[in-house]
Amino acid sequence: MAKKARKQQSGATPAIVALEKAGTDFCVRAYEHDPAAPSYGEEAAEALGVDPSRVFKTLVAEVDGVLTVAVVPVSGSLDLKALAAAVGGKRAAMADPAAAERTTGYVRGGISPLGQRKRLPTALDASAGTYPTICVSAGRRGLEVELSPDDLAALTGAVLAPIARP
Repeated sequence: MAKKARKQQSGATPAIVALEKAGTDFCVRAYEHDPAAPSYGEEAAEALGVDPSRVFKTLVAEVDGVLTVAVVPVSGSLDLKALAAAVGGKRAAMADPAAAERTTGYVRGGISPLGQRKRLPTALDASAGTYPTICVSAGRRGLEVELSPDDLAALTGAVLAPIARP
């Protein structure tokens, strides 16, 4: 995967800007978003021709009152109890969508674990470590970034833990 050598372009998402600023190797993968698609993540996997277990969705939950990011494969679902345990909490529930959008600076279906307005505690499903690269949202619907799971964990401060259910 070639390092993105281009200068910051106007219209680059905060996620892409963060990757460029960190000097991280990544690849931008775009596709035509269908507003009628029932699942943003599954749509991305199909449109990009990538195994859904390698495309990860970014979910925002509340763990003991603290907004927390969970990054899990689109082929599975988030285990809220496992997320709480992974970040040292007791109780987790999905966050209010408006609070998630306001805090991250992204819209649902385009929330990226990178370049958020406020850095939130983050957990990345351990299955990510089985792939050399994974895809996550680049900060808007129809745009993904492919990068190594190690780079994603380093840039977000994520803990790797089994937080997904098949």
